[in-house]
Amino acid sequence: MLTLQEVSIASRQQMLVDHVSLSLRAGEWLALVGQSGSGKSLLSQGIGQMLPNNLRMSGSVMFRNQELTTLPPSNLRSLRGRQIAYAFQDYQGSFTPFLRIGQHLDEYQQVHGEKSRTVRRRKGIEALESVGLDGDLYERYPFQLSGGQLQRASIALALLLSPALLIADEVTTALDSVSGHRILELLRDKQRETGCGILFITHDWRHVRRYADRLAVMKDGQIVETGNKHRVLDHPQHEYTRQLIAAAPMLQRPGHVLTSGLEGVEP
Repeated sequence: MLTLQEVSIASRQQMLVDHVSLSLRAGEWLALVGQSGSGKSLLSQGIGQMLPNNLRMSGSVMFRNQELTTLPPSNLRSLRGRQIAYAFQDYQGSFTPFLRIGQHLDEYQQVHGEKSRTVRRRKGIEALESVGLDGDLYERYPFQLSGGQLQRASIALALLLSPALLIADEVTTALDSVSGHRILELLRDKQRETGCGILFITHDWRHVRRYADRLAVMKDGQIVETGNKHRVLDHPQHEYTRQLIAAAPMLQRPGHVLTSGLEGVEP
């Protein structure tokens, strides 16, 4: 479904992502881990061609047999949201404070061609309910929702059009452990329901072990190790991977106690 070949992203001063190659199949959950500044978020933005103007990208990004790096801007805008959706750590940034939650959901559908206001409202309420929220929140403003509710609403927005690819960038970092667990259970349920692929950027090895199918480790803009999550977690090959696994709060595995976060990151 998604194939990255020799993707590089650079500013005028330095290389930020250096010849990265990755693949993600439909229905697969791929975790991308690495310390802050390793290039994870830049790579995810590059997939949707959403990089700042001062950065330049080379290489190939193939999504469903389309080369995204040469796709016209109008085609890219249509693709984002309908087939490729993003859920960010800063979920509050997904919402304009003076617009109701329902207005955001309504506008999202309008942009992608749904003309019936009645249908847009019904689908918006259904989207909120599908992530465990009361449909009445459709009429509320973002500031009237709790952090956990607003994160769920941002997930509802991202999944509204049943995208084939969801890029989830640190979606649990700002939440407590219980709320974060609920969000990830929700994503797994939606993945099983729709068959979407998930690129999951995280600092937390516990989430990787519980939810991911495969794992890629990123350091200084390069992928240093990738593979089945059990193989990488239980038998890491690269020294950097071993350092990361040895640097954070505990994660249990049969017969071992394994640390499970990244250096400098709160559990």
